[in-house]
Amino acid sequence: MTLQPVAGDDPRDILRALRAAMNGSGPALGLGMVTPPPADPPTGTAVVVTTSGSTGIPKSVVLGRAALTASALATAARIGEGAWLLALPATYVAGLQVLVRSLVAGREPGILSGTFSPASFAAAALTLTSSENGARVPTFTSLVPAQLTKLLDAAADATIASALRSFEAILVGGQALPVATLERAQAAGARIVRTYGSTETSGGCVYDGRPLDDVALRVVGGELQISGPTLADGYLGDEALTDAAFLRDADGTRWYRTGDAGTIDDGIVRVRGRIDNVIVSGGLNISLDRVERIVRGIPGLEDAVVVGVTDERWGEASVVVVPRGGALRRSESTQLDDARAAVADEIGPHARPARLVLVDELATLPSGKPDREAIRRSVAALNR
Repeated sequence: MTLQPVAGDDPRDILRALRAAMNGSGPALGLGMVTPPPADPPTGTAVVVTTSGSTGIPKSVVLGRAALTASALATAARIGEGAWLLALPATYVAGLQVLVRSLVAGREPGILSGTFSPASFAAAALTLTSSENGARVPTFTSLVPAQLTKLLDAAADATIASALRSFEAILVGGQALPVATLERAQAAGARIVRTYGSTETSGGCVYDGRPLDDVALRVVGGELQISGPTLADGYLGDEALTDAAFLRDADGTRWYRTGDAGTIDDGIVRVRGRIDNVIVSGGLNISLDRVERIVRGIPGLEDAVVVGVTDERWGEASVVVVPRGGALRRSESTQLDDARAAVADEIGPHARPARLVLVDELATLPSGKPDREAIRRSVAALNR
C-alpha cells in the first residue's frame, strides 16, 4: 500500500486526502513526516501520524481505517451525533479525529480559520449552527486546556460565552485539565468532557474516567494498558518499538503499554502521570506530574508547568513555571510558599518545589500542549 505525505497543515487539504484514504479510493495519508517513509504501510492503513509524543523521539504511528472508524462510532455512542468544529491542528490525532468523526457522520466539519483566538472560535461556532426537520443539530468540538483557558478568560464577552455554551459537548484532552479550570467552565455553562488517550489509541478512548465501548484497561506494574478496536497497528518501519509497546496475550488480545501510571477504581480510570516523568532529589524519587497536579490547585497557578532541573545540593529539583499574568494575582513568594506547603502535605517535604519562575508566555507545541523540554531548557539557562 502506498503512503502519500501531505505537505503543509491546511486542514482542507488534509480533509480531502483523508476522505480518499478512509473510503479506500486513495493512498494512506502521511502526517507530520519530514523524511521519506521508512516502509510501506500495511493494507487497510488510513493515516500514518509521525509524532514525538512525550519522549521527543519521532515515531510514525500506523492507524487503520477500522481503528479510526471504531473510535468515531464509539464517541458518537457516548456523547451523541452532530456537527463538529475543528479548532486544533489536523496534523495531530485530536484534530484528525474531528475530521474522521465528520466523515463517518457524513457531515462537513466546521473549520476555524487562521490562528486560534476567542473571537475566531466564536465566529466559527456561529457558522456551525443548523437545523434538520425543525430540530437543532447538536454541535461538538475538541480543545486542549490552554485553549479552554483563553476562552474562559474572554467569556466576559457575551458572544464568546454564548459560543462556549452552544456545544453539546467540548472534549478536552492532551493533558490533565486542572480542577479549577473545569469548575470555571462548568460555571460558564460549558459542557466539558475530559478525555484520555494517545495517537496509539486513535485519540481519546476514556471519557470522564470511563472507557468507550469495547475499550478495556488494566494496570500492570502500576502502568495503564489499553486494548480494543481503536488500537494502532504499530510503528511504521520499527518492529522492535512496536513489539515493546504492543503486547499480545495468550488468547491473542493486544494491549498498548501507555507509559502512564494510573489506577482503576470501581471502573473509573485515574491517570497519575508519566511513569518516566520522575526526578531523583536527595536520593528520593519525585513524580513531576504529581507535583504539577497539586500545584495547579493553588489560585493563580492553574496553568503552571513543573519541570526538573539540575540542583547542586539535591542533584535534581522541581521548578514551577507559570505565566506572569496569573501569578501576579498574588505575590510570587506567597504563591511559592502555598505550593510548597500543599506539596509537602500531600507528598512530603522532600517533594517541595525549589523555585517559582515567571514567564511572559509558556512555550507550547503545535498541538497546544506545553513544550516541556523547551520550558526546562529555558529554566536551566537561568542558572548559568
